[in-house]
Order: sequence, then C-alpha cells, then structure tokens
Amino acid sequence: MRKLKHLFLILGASFLLTSCFTHTYNVGRGAQSGVSVTERNHYLIGGLVPLATSDPAQMAEGAQDFNVRTRLSFVDGLLSGLTFGIWTPTTTTVTR
Repeated sequence: MRKLKHLFLILGASFLLTSCFTHTYNVGRGAQSGVSVTERNHYLIGGLVPLATSDPAQMAEGAQDFNVRTRLSFVDGLLSGLTFGIWTPTTTTVTR
C-alpha cells in the first residue's frame, strides 16, 4: 500500500512539473512583413514517431527572411495528456 502511495505521488508530481516548450529561430534577417502562417505537427509516442510535420520553408512561401516558432502549447499538452502521450501534437508558426 505504501509503495502504491509513493507511485501515485511521483506520477502526480511528474504531471504537475511538465511545461510547455518553445523553440524559435530566425532565417535570414527575420520577419519583415508580419504575416503569419500556423500549422500543427502530429507525433506518436511522445514525439518519437512523426506522422505529419510542417515544412517551414514551404510555409514561408519563398520568403528569404522569416521567423519560425515551434511550440507545445497548453492545448497541445492537454491533448497529449488526455491520450497519455500516445498522440503528441505541436504547433509551428512561420512569420514572414
């Protein structure tokens, strides 16, 4: 019984200590016009198996200067948690 209590305590803490992540990088001089395009990426098993990922160069539509922001938003994390990490979506935003 005591080991089960500790297991639930550890699992509860691990769910509470998770966070959203953001990865941002600039291509060229960065965004110039402020036009944004957003697409969702789909992964399985906590991100190990990519199903559908966005292509930032294609999303930029030929622009030479743009910003790319890939993040695990609250909604993405919620969906991942509801499926116990089987499906883990992320969101990519390209700003030209």
